[in-house]
Amino acid sequence: MKTLWEIMAWVTQKERFVNLDQYIEFAEVYLEFIEKELQAELVAKNENNYHFFQYRKDGDYNITRPVNTQLFFRLDEYEKNAVDFVNVLSNIKEISEDQEAREKINRFIYTTQQSIGCALDALPASKTNNARKINGDLFERLMQLIMKQLGFTVTSETLRVPIPGSDEKMTYQNDIEIIQGGRIKAIGSVKTSSKDRIDKIFLDKLMYNFLTNTQTPHFAIFLHDVQRAGKEPDYTAGQTFLTGHFKAYTIGLSPLDGVYYCDLRPIMKTDKLLKEHIKSLDCLLCDDVWKYIEK
Repeated sequence: MKTLWEIMAWVTQKERFVNLDQYIEFAEVYLEFIEKELQAELVAKNENNYHFFQYRKDGDYNITRPVNTQLFFRLDEYEKNAVDFVNVLSNIKEISEDQEAREKINRFIYTTQQSIGCALDALPASKTNNARKINGDLFERLMQLIMKQLGFTVTSETLRVPIPGSDEKMTYQNDIEIIQGGRIKAIGSVKTSSKDRIDKIFLDKLMYNFLTNTQTPHFAIFLHDVQRAGKEPDYTAGQTFLTGHFKAYTIGLSPLDGVYYCDLRPIMKTDKLLKEHIKSLDCLLCDDVWKYIEK
């Protein structure tokens, strides 16, 4: 079994996450570690399905982000699903009517990425900003790899779009561009959470389609929208989703073609408008992305 020091060194080397097998290998190592080497596993006071992992002295007794135990696989479950994960992606249309299989895909992706995020939480506080950047970059890469495994041609190049009536160009750095027949068929934004980012995603769609005179579908992928709140021992899961902002942009500006979460907040399942526009990630992979490329 790897030590926490070895895991921290591993997770900060982005070059060690270049294919799906490497992501899976890391998650299995991390899940094996937390089975035996945690100081404690704490339960959120407000939402009991969220747990926090506390490391021992080798991790400065740091406490992780909230982990949704209804989604997070433990080692034995993860290993069972890892055997078929890549193959299932390659033949994903075959499970489109299998709700249990779809939920497993969503949980597998959630567990894979949260293993990375929680491992990064063991780093010293002085490296928090760097850890946040690594976490975001690796989630973006993970979703690019998943899209490629579905059979799509995917790029993330910087686009320079001419501004009508001007010699200037507007620059776009898209996380996912799905290419078909030499054309961009859909554009995706990939973020671990929507906090401080949701406004730009809506505006990017509006401006890109205006400048290119197209109706290119734009979708957003988020891992979760919770963060640790409160103080020890009364830690809670604090919501970072800005309901008012999302509704304002959706109603008053231009709705995104799809918004997808691994970890849906409860309000996203009960609010009429949010239910209409926000779905679980499997809905993108099994259904909606195929509709986007047909437009």
